[in-house]
Amino acid sequence: MNKMMNEMNEIVEQIQKASKIAILPHVDPDGDCLGSSFAVSLALQKTGKKVQVILENDRPEMFHFLPGSYINYEAAEANDDYDTVICLDSGDLKRLGKRYVIFEKGSVTVNIDHHATNTRYAQYNYVDVNAAATGEIVYQFIHQLRIPICHDIATNLYVAISTDTGGFKYSNTTAKTHAVIAELMETGIPIADINRKIFDTMSLVKLKLTAAAIERIQFYHEGLICVIVLPNDLLCDLGVTEDDTEGLTGLAKSVQGVEVGVLIKEKEPGVIKVSFRSNEYIDVANIAASLGGGGHKRASGCTLNMNLDEAVDVVLKKLEEAFK
Repeated sequence: MNKMMNEMNEIVEQIQKASKIAILPHVDPDGDCLGSSFAVSLALQKTGKKVQVILENDRPEMFHFLPGSYINYEAAEANDDYDTVICLDSGDLKRLGKRYVIFEKGSVTVNIDHHATNTRYAQYNYVDVNAAATGEIVYQFIHQLRIPICHDIATNLYVAISTDTGGFKYSNTTAKTHAVIAELMETGIPIADINRKIFDTMSLVKLKLTAAAIERIQFYHEGLICVIVLPNDLLCDLGVTEDDTEGLTGLAKSVQGVEVGVLIKEKEPGVIKVSFRSNEYIDVANIAASLGGGGHKRASGCTLNMNLDEAVDVVLKKLEEAFK
């Protein structure tokens, strides 16, 4: 614990010295990543620092309501004199995509994360695998920096923590998680409205995709493995965006008797994104890591550069090995 406190203090000291800061969420940012990034940005702006959240692409539609602004990678390239670069929720440098060049140019680099497979790639690293979400860690940092948590920061942190805990349903939810959420609620954030937007609303495209996904469900290993395969032509025909596929791995995992749910999505020919979720005993982080990815014991993923049929065979082989 002393080591982690020292790491936190070192990062706080570097942030306090910084004047122009780039915040890099991972590619295809989820609620934890984006909420954490906007929360840090808003907090540091209160201290007079110049801060920019830099995304590879536009933020997902479902998170458009989050308070906070960003610039895209191209705009950042033209203005890349950042003295400090903070990476949030990114387990390794591959998760930065093209924005790796921004990280590489930073005089000071910081890595804040909660994934057990994090490679500690920055000059200053803080990785707390016991935190429910990166948002929970960011909450600690903001307190350590003595910055008041306002309504907008609280909204971002609530989304960060609630999405990564599955609405506080997952096993990573702790008493500390609820204590943090209680403090965020004291700011008056409209949690019913936020929960409706992130958990109970879907586009017509996502509804059609969910129906198509259910039709494609396949079971393996006596029903312990449930796999959904989404080819690129289906995604193109439906006009699917990245956030439309959010939650489909959980759908596969939710079938009674299933231990591991898997979503295998062909983003484009030769680029396959795989998401794993497990219920009780299979460590899917190890499976993802063996395929060049990472994550948590119960939720992880990877990207495979091969055709769709090859990817399905590789993933099934790894899953069968995990059950031996």
